[in-house]
Amino acid sequence: MKKITRNRLLWFLSIFVLLFLSSCVEDKELDTADLKFDDKNIFIMNLSLGFIMFGVALQLKIDDFKRVFSAPKSVLIGFISQFIALPFLTFLIVWIFKPMPSVAMGMMIVAACPGGNISNFMTSLANGNTALSVCMTAIASVCAVFMTPLNISFYGGLYPPTAVILNDVSLDFFSMLKIVGMILLIPLVFGMALRYYKPKTADLFHKFTHYGSMLIFGLIVVFAFAANMDLFLKYIHLVIFVVFAHNALGIFTGFGLARLFRLPFNDQKTLAIETGIQNSGLGLGLIFSFFNGMGGMVIVAGWWGIWHIVSGLSLAYFFRNRSL
Repeated sequence: MKKITRNRLLWFLSIFVLLFLSSCVEDKELDTADLKFDDKNIFIMNLSLGFIMFGVALQLKIDDFKRVFSAPKSVLIGFISQFIALPFLTFLIVWIFKPMPSVAMGMMIVAACPGGNISNFMTSLANGNTALSVCMTAIASVCAVFMTPLNISFYGGLYPPTAVILNDVSLDFFSMLKIVGMILLIPLVFGMALRYYKPKTADLFHKFTHYGSMLIFGLIVVFAFAANMDLFLKYIHLVIFVVFAHNALGIFTGFGLARLFRLPFNDQKTLAIETGIQNSGLGLGLIFSFFNGMGGMVIVAGWWGIWHIVSGLSLAYFFRNRSL
């Protein structure tokens, strides 16, 4: 694979800046627009997210965690990329370009979420390190129970416009930790327990949950917008390029860190996908549960959920037959 030249890097940075500047137009209506879900809809969404995590957990084994201790470097770099580098770089970009507060908060929430449930499939399609992807899914799901609320609270509180949002909704760190644990950790434990004690049953369930979870994720995004399509169409132009650039930042963060630490090229592919494919469904669940469906946040997380499928599949096909 050809090395990234200085001109290509400058070209990417120029496009990145232009995309952000084109979308950082103030529109106070977006910050005050609420895309409402009632308690019943929020419960259904969180239950669906738990089902998706259960489906992912059905293919996880204790050995996947043991790999961390046998070859920890790639997993450690993956953890740094997902939970430290991307949230920090997102905060840095927000501080420099100053998008609307609700958009900035939406970006921070997405960046704080673990990798998306379709990253394993995309890594396999890219001929990456599927075992590493599965292992990272397991580790990230456990770590996200603490790291996701921590990053949202820390970086959201560090940037004054988003700190106002956190104060207005009286965000409770431990309440968020409880919700994330219910969505991620409990289904993970049940799925892995079923895999351990009833592997044939787990294989049977996995056939349905593998594709069913992708369908459910799509329905979550559609469901979130269906009753608010007028608002979505009215404001999408304000966030569309922000999500393009933010997603590209995630991909380049994973790939760049893996390359910097001289990981094998298959691991570089994997970390690019794992960091660029975020669990925006979890982000939507948190936004409706804690932020009353604030317009900018919902549109950022929802559009991310659509766009990262396109970018992830495109990246997987780009990487598929390439090697160093």
